Formats: sequence, structure tokens, C-alpha cells
Amino acid sequence: MTELSDAETLAGDLIARAQKAGADAADAVIFNSTALDVRARLGELEDLERSESFDLGLRVFVGQRQANISTTDTDDAALDDLVERAIAMARVAPPDEFAGLAEAAELAHEIPDLDLEEPGEPDPAALIEQALACEDAARSADGITNSEGAEVGWHRSTAVMAATNGFSGGFVGTQMAISASVIAGEGLGMERGYHFSAARFSEDLDPPEDVGHEAARRALSHIGGTKMPTKPVPIVFEPRMANSILGHLTGAITGPSIARGTSFLVDRMDDAIFDSSINIIEDPHVRRGLRSRPFDGEGVACQKRHLIEDGRLTTWLLDCRSARQLHLTTTGHASRGTSGPPSPGASNVTMQPGEQTPEALMADIKDGLYVTGLIGFGVNQVTGDYSRGASGFRIVDGALAGPVTEVTIAGNLVDMFANLTPANDLEIRHGFDAPTLRIEGMTVGGE
Repeated sequence: MTELSDAETLAGDLIARAQKAGADAADAVIFNSTALDVRARLGELEDLERSESFDLGLRVFVGQRQANISTTDTDDAALDDLVERAIAMARVAPPDEFAGLAEAAELAHEIPDLDLEEPGEPDPAALIEQALACEDAARSADGITNSEGAEVGWHRSTAVMAATNGFSGGFVGTQMAISASVIAGEGLGMERGYHFSAARFSEDLDPPEDVGHEAARRALSHIGGTKMPTKPVPIVFEPRMANSILGHLTGAITGPSIARGTSFLVDRMDDAIFDSSINIIEDPHVRRGLRSRPFDGEGVACQKRHLIEDGRLTTWLLDCRSARQLHLTTTGHASRGTSGPPSPGASNVTMQPGEQTPEALMADIKDGLYVTGLIGFGVNQVTGDYSRGASGFRIVDGALAGPVTEVTIAGNLVDMFANLTPANDLEIRHGFDAPTLRIEGMTVGGE
């Protein structure tokens, strides 16, 4: 199953079998992938691996009851058995008044070409050369004492969906990534530095040497880190850490959380939750975007949206089920695996940049923290309470001072959103992207 058309044919055949066997409706998804991964450590090739995988998922509906089942076996007898078991499961499942396929009018009738696939498969020898070059560059820096290695990976995936509501479509995407992780210092003074670059096309990757040099710089810059006194200070997030703020926002506005009342933003639709200068945009149709997709996990058309417009929350992230719970219409945010029903998720989310440089954004900070690392997952999506381990640099009189380690930063996301200011240094690199962010009113817990 390497050809898109073959996968579409198989998915269409499977839903036809389901209807013939007694399902009122059905959809099928197929994921087929090939991966090539190289790892180098201490100047030598440590691992070279090529893998292929195939997974097929079937969802059937009998009245308002549904069941999901998956397999890797495409033999005719195995598929017939799969259909029979899925229907038998659905008949004893609890009824769900909100479950069901998308309406025909909601489907993607045209599948845009988003330029997601780089033709061909890379030469393993070239990937080995890149991994070695990346690690050599990192280890060449004075003060680097050990290496966790450098990795280069390539992945090609095919995603196909067909449903009895008339939808059938698929797309192919590739992705390459290169990363390095090295250690600076010795004993209790050791610090780790990590950096990576990822893109749909190899030509859009950072050079291996640049990735290695940045990993080394990060490790070396944190040598000699100390704690800060416990007190409220302005906190500035570097872009790589600022991206996590977008994840907390999108997690809080997913349909199931809103329908269950388990989000701190449950009653905030149309409210100003950011400053009026803040705009956050989602665009699933970015060409070569790491999270781009031509349609969602239910075959619904995707579209560009302002999640936050002039500071105001404008939409929930809905799949069909959560939309029906909320008496709304799906927003085309369904994501999908093979073993369960769809659930909402966002793609290519960007906080628009502000007007000040990062330096200007910090210029009036007498004492603060510049965050370059976060640890743990201490975020309560019900209350918005935020507490995470952090490391970075102290800000003294508007400039970066010595490294800081082993501190905690705490606040509440409602207050953090309301007191957030972006810099002008936005770069689109990860799928969730934000510029440098300054947030007032947070607390550093240290000494």
C-alpha cells in the first residue's frame, strides 16, 4: 500500500463491505508510512534504521451506536472478519446522540495541493554524512565534554479517508528533521544543550553545522547557573518556549472541553482575553507547513481562521460530535487515528508579531527572567493555574545577565494571556509559532 490510489480503493471497498454487512454508515482511514533514521555519536555511526508501517481503521454506525476497530491485515477474509466484529461491537455499544458522519455540505469537495511531498527517498549515505557533520560541529566547541548524539530522520506518510457520506480523499507528506544534543561542563556543573530543525523539504532545513553549533552554544551558555530569589517579576519567553503558550490556548478551546465545562475559558467566547493588539491565526493550508492538511479527520474542509482577533476569542475548535453537543457547526478541526473516534486539534497556529525588538521589549526590566527551557506539565486546564520548572537567564537592567537554573515560574493563564506582549521576531519553524513574549505578573520561585 504505497500508492495513494490503491489506499483510496481499499478504503472505499471497506466501507462498502460495512454497509453490505448491516452498518448504517461507516468511514475508514488508512495510514501508510516509511521512515529512515540515522544516529551518530562521538564521531561514529551508532544506528541506521529503516521502517515501514501500515494501519487501517474502520468506524461503523448502527443507529446511534458506533464502534472503532483497526488492523494491519488486508487479506479479504481478514477484512470481512474486521467488518463483522466492528458491527457486533457497535450493536452492544451505548447510544451516542451526537455521533455521526459529517453532512455532505460540510465536506471538502476540492483537495488543494499544499506541496507537502518531496519526491524520492534520501540516500542513507547522505543522511549519515549530515548526522556526523552536525555532531562534529557541536563537539568542536571548547567546553563541550560529551555528546548524546545527532540524529537525522526522514519520514514519508500517506493518509487516506473514505466515508459513506460520499467523501474520499488522501494526501502524501514528507518530513525531514535534524537534531543534536551535547553536554558542557563536568560533574554537578554539567549542562545539556539541544537544538533541532524540521521541514517538509530537505532544502528548507537549517544546515547540519548550524544545528550543531546552536546545540553547543545553548549548553555552554548555561554553565554556572544559579537560582533567583522568589518574587514577582516580568518573564520573557524565547520563541521556542513561547510556542507552548499557543498550545495551552488551543487545548482550552477544544470542543469536548467546552462541552464538558472543563476549560478555564468555557464562558469566554467573544470576550477579550488578550490585549487588543494580539492576533492568533490558524492556517491549515500553508504550503509546505509542518501541520498543513487539505481536509480534517472527518473529510471536512479546513480553512484559515482568526482564533484570536484583536484580542477576542472568536471560535472553538470543533469536530462533528462536539459541534452537535454545543448546537454549533463543525469548524473542520477533527484529528484522527485508526483505533478511536476523531477529536479536535489545531494546525499551523501563529501569534502575529508585535512592533518592538526583543531588546526593546526587555529594556525597562530592572529584574526579570528570560526563559529558554521548561520542565514538567504543571498546567491545569480547568482552572488555568500554571506552574512549571524553568531555566534561562536573569534580566538585569534590561540586559541578559547570568544563567538561571532550578527555578519555578507560576501564574494563571487568564492573567498571563491578558498581560502578554509579543516582540517582532516571529519565525515560522514548528507548526505552532510565536515571537518572543513578555508576560507581566508571574512569580519566580527560587531561593
